[in-house]
Amino acid sequence: MTMNSLLKSGLVAAVILMGAACSPAESTTAGATPAVAAPTVSALPVLRKAPDWKLKDLDGREVKAADFKGKVVVVDFWATWCPPCRKEIPDYIAWQKKYADRGLVILGFSLDEATPAEVKAFGEKMKMNYPILVADADVAEAFGGVQGLPTAFVIDREGNIRHVKLGLAEAKAYEALIVSLL
Repeated sequence: MTMNSLLKSGLVAAVILMGAACSPAESTTAGATPAVAAPTVSALPVLRKAPDWKLKDLDGREVKAADFKGKVVVVDFWATWCPPCRKEIPDYIAWQKKYADRGLVILGFSLDEATPAEVKAFGEKMKMNYPILVADADVAEAFGGVQGLPTAFVIDREGNIRHVKLGLAEAKAYEALIVSLL
């Protein structure tokens, strides 16, 4: 079974179990308190250490977790065929621009079956200003598994996963959560 088929099957199973697709009202968040006010760093528990990974970018260059040591990193597992993934890309673009000087790095881990050239063209069309890396099932599993797309992991400056998001989240609350680690 291909990665795309596995992810789509997982998404269908999640839809059946949850009763709806990954909509903002039904997104799953772990490791965070309800976002009424901006959470503090102490409000976000350490879930586990982030894995040590090594992937290729869309130009074939090697990129590794160690390249982002000391940064707050959002690892977003996504695909070009995924509507909720495409919906949140403009927020990631804005946050990368707004918070890069404070140490934020957004990383797009593509789980597409499309070629790197096709994903690169999509990224250019969307004006994605953050690295897009070609991910696979092994990397997804190293993070603890990806049950559906999008799935994002927020990693603190010490390399700890502090939050996991499945599906869409309310943008302002999610931004506040990320900023609380900067």
